[in-house]
Amino acid sequence: MRQALDETDRRIAAALVASPRASWREVARCLGLSERTVVRRVALLYADGTLRATAVRNPARFAHLVPVVLRIRCRPNRIRQVAQALARRDDTVWVDILGGGDEISAVFFLEGPEARNSLLLRDLPATDAVGSWTAHTLLRVFPTAFRWTAGLLSPAELAALAEPATSAPDPGPASPSPPPTQSSTQHHDVDTALIAALTEDGRATYTDLARRAGTTALTARRRLESLLAGQVLRLATELDLALLGAQTEALLWIAVRPGALQETAQTLSGHPHVRFCAATTGPANLVVAVAAADLDALYTFLTDAVGPLEAVTAIDVTPLLATVKRTGLLRH
Repeated sequence: MRQALDETDRRIAAALVASPRASWREVARCLGLSERTVVRRVALLYADGTLRATAVRNPARFAHLVPVVLRIRCRPNRIRQVAQALARRDDTVWVDILGGGDEISAVFFLEGPEARNSLLLRDLPATDAVGSWTAHTLLRVFPTAFRWTAGLLSPAELAALAEPATSAPDPGPASPSPPPTQSSTQHHDVDTALIAALTEDGRATYTDLARRAGTTALTARRRLESLLAGQVLRLATELDLALLGAQTEALLWIAVRPGALQETAQTLSGHPHVRFCAATTGPANLVVAVAAADLDALYTFLTDAVGPLEAVTAIDVTPLLATVKRTGLLRH
C-alpha cells in the first residue's frame, strides 16, 4: 500500500470512491485525462492494495440483519488485541480505535436477534479486557454522504461520473416480500452469489460475476443493476483517507430533537466532510463520521456546520486514532 499519492492518483482515487464501478473511460473524461493514463495508474493502485473494491449490504433490505454500533471501553494495554479480534469477525463492517486509546467503535451486521444477544450477553462479558459498552441500533442510513471526494473533484466533475443508485434517499425498511416463486428463488440464489462475489471484488467483470453466480453475463448485469436500484447493497472503494489529504477523522455522537432528526441528518449527510451518517437508538440518536484535512478543519466543521443546527442538543466528538477494519475489509 502506498504511503503517498501524487495529484493525479489522488483525483483518480477520489473519482473511484465516488463511483466505484465507473468505467476507465468515464473516469478519464471526468478528470480530463487520457484513458491510457487512467488504466495504467489504477492498475498499479489496485495491484499494491492502495485501492480495494468491495460491496456492503444495506441491512434495511435484509430482514434478518440487526445493524448495531458499539462503543466499547477497554483496558488500554489490550485495546489493539480486542480491536483485531473484533475485526476478524465476519459480522463486523467497521472497527476503529477512538479517543484516548481506551475505546473502540464497531459496526456490526448481526445475523438476527440471537446473534445480537450472544454478542451482548455472552461474548463481551466474557472478555476480561472489556470494561463496558453501549449499543446503538442503526435505524436509518443517509447514503448521500457516500459521494465523498475529499474536495478533490469539482461539482461538475462529480456530476460527470455515473451516479450510483445508492445515492438516492433511503426510503427506509423494505416492504414485505411476496411468497417466493420459482423465478424469485432463482433470482435470490443469483443475487446471493453476486453479493458474495462483489464483496470480494467490487469491480469484477460481468463475465466473472456470471461464472460465480452460474448465469449469463447479461443476467448478472441486469441483477446487479436491480440490486443497486433497490438499494440492496452499495459499492465501495476502500483506501486510507489520509492519502487523499484527510488527516483527521472523527465520529460525532449527536443528540437531536426527534422532530428534527430527519432534516438534521439530511443536512449533515450532504456536507463535503461527512463520510457516513445514520440515525440510531440511544441518547445520541445520530452518528456521523467526518473526514477533514486537519484539526482546524474539524473545528470549523463543528462551529460552522453543526453549530447553527438548533435541533442539536448535545454532541460528543471522538477522534479516530486507528482504523482496523473499514467497509468489511481488514486494514493492512
